[in-house]
Amino acid sequence: MSNPSVLSPAVLSPAAPGFSVFAQPGKAAADFEHIRRMANTVVPFGAFVGVEVTDVDADHAVVEIPDRPELTNQFGTVHAGAQFLAADIAGACAFVGAAASRIADVEWLVVRDSWSSFRRPARGLVRAVGTVDERAVRQVLAAGPGERVDLDGKAVLRDAAGALVATFRFAYVAELAAPAAPAAP
Repeated sequence: MSNPSVLSPAVLSPAAPGFSVFAQPGKAAADFEHIRRMANTVVPFGAFVGVEVTDVDADHAVVEIPDRPELTNQFGTVHAGAQFLAADIAGACAFVGAAASRIADVEWLVVRDSWSSFRRPARGLVRAVGTVDERAVRQVLAAGPGERVDLDGKAVLRDAAGALVATFRFAYVAELAAPAAPAAP
């Protein structure tokens, strides 16, 4: 059964660029609370699993994996898939926060490749802190319509005691929306 409060960006506005749902037209400054709320709404799989974006700003994003038995493996530790999901969402939200001033122009952002390093078994609540490369974000902010930009991101996952449990690196590609077609006469 689907949750009507969880909608994909395509459902929200099929004619607009994919990331425009995070924009707040007419606002002079980025609304990071709006970005956080939307991130928890437009990623159906994240909502299904129960991961939650708890913080987004221009420098990072934080995603929490709740302490729930159904998110563990047969050893009672947080499943690697749940950790990857939290890292993925944290990295994408870090991109949205960093590129907030032009996020309405971003057509899509996808993971091209990823690397993971699991350091110790994760137990209980886990927090993923995602960041993206500042130089690449500057390229996105300066990109023209239809241009693609490669960028790198990472996520560091820690348990409730602050112990490092995993690190992830992501190679992303983002594309800005193509220029609008001229209006027909």
